[in-house]
Amino acid sequence: MLRFGEKLRALRQGQGMTLMELSTALDAHFSHLGNIERGQKKPSTDLVLKVADLFDVTTDQLMRDELEL
Repeated sequence: MLRFGEKLRALRQGQGMTLMELSTALDAHFSHLGNIERGQKKPSTDLVLKVADLFDVTTDQLMRDELEL
């Protein structure tokens, strides 16, 4: 799960989204998402599910460090 933030940033940037747009789409505070992207905070289960749904990826792809997107 160490790479979750890295994967979140890659997904966001791949869609051309700003952190503010992502925070609106996920109904989460942008500073919290920024902290997650930088690896300073861990995501909640609810957030992982929302990210998986938003970007059409599996939770395994997000959570397992050995799996790529």
